Amino acid sequence: MDRNALIVGASGIIGNNLARHLLAGGWTVHGLARRPPVDIPGLRPIAADLLQPDSLRQALAGLQPTHVFLTTWMRQASEADNCAVNGALVRNLLGALADRPSLRHVALVTGLKHYLGPFEAYGKGHLPETPFREEQPRLPVENFYYVQEDELFAAAGRQGFAWSVHRPHSVIGYAIGNAMNMGVTLATYASLCREAGRPFLFPGSPTQWHGLTDVTDARQLARQLEWAATSDAARNQAFNIVDGDVFRWKWMWSQIAGWFDLAAAPYPGHPTPLVEQMKHDAPLWRRIAERDGLAEPDLDRLASAWHTDADLGRDIECVTDMSKSRKAGFVAYQDSRDAFFDLFARLRQEKIIP
Repeated sequence: MDRNALIVGASGIIGNNLARHLLAGGWTVHGLARRPPVDIPGLRPIAADLLQPDSLRQALAGLQPTHVFLTTWMRQASEADNCAVNGALVRNLLGALADRPSLRHVALVTGLKHYLGPFEAYGKGHLPETPFREEQPRLPVENFYYVQEDELFAAAGRQGFAWSVHRPHSVIGYAIGNAMNMGVTLATYASLCREAGRPFLFPGSPTQWHGLTDVTDARQLARQLEWAATSDAARNQAFNIVDGDVFRWKWMWSQIAGWFDLAAAPYPGHPTPLVEQMKHDAPLWRRIAERDGLAEPDLDRLASAWHTDADLGRDIECVTDMSKSRKAGFVAYQDSRDAFFDLFARLRQEKIIP
């Protein structure tokens, strides 16, 4: 069967890993971004701005994708603006492909803010009980994930393609310059702590330190995206996607510390946000990068402290149910400790961290 993929957001943590996964499986893969990656062998880059409908149509002219994977978003100052801009991304893209008879499936990646609420109301108000399940109703607040879903559903109704929605937890994987990247953020933080002799201090809430949680390896998400795009059982369905195990941060923190030859500092019993801990670290990182010949001297392109603080600072347990996709046939599993360790090893190999 012909499998011609268009990955929208190919430069991000999800799109980058998905591109490599599909290419390894023999797919033809086009990667769309404003600055598409050039370091993925076999990827066919498409430079385009999703907010410019006319130039977007020109960039996609003649392309006949069978499967589209939407893995991107643009952060705005308010949730109302998030809804307007990120809804437009989906609408413009699918509008540009409205006349393509080749199109069979469109996958949209959102996340657990479907259950937890947008940044303005994150983890507040009446929230669904954990573990989060796909059938739980939407929250009664503005949420750009809901707007994106509605744009997808409407276009599917008009154009006749199948769809799937994928809701990962914190995504752990290789990407540089990504706005939401806990794994790389923790790797830079650990490297800075080791360099400066500072305590490796868990920055989050007591709830996250003591409670059960999970994460999503970007490679695990890529596996589910391919499965859903090619399985009748996944047609027109929304799925949670996490690694399949659970852990407590008070255990994982010591595991991460050990990888970097650090001792985990005792937890102080309250949040100590990375935004504050790392706010003066840019000059130190630049000195480390110059001394060790690292590929990226700009700490701001590596660490997204604000997003890691949001995830680790929640006062609600976050555990995700995977029963729906398992019953439908997706049974892949990823050890979450290995997700972190594999990422750290690659960052060191690529000379992103010392």
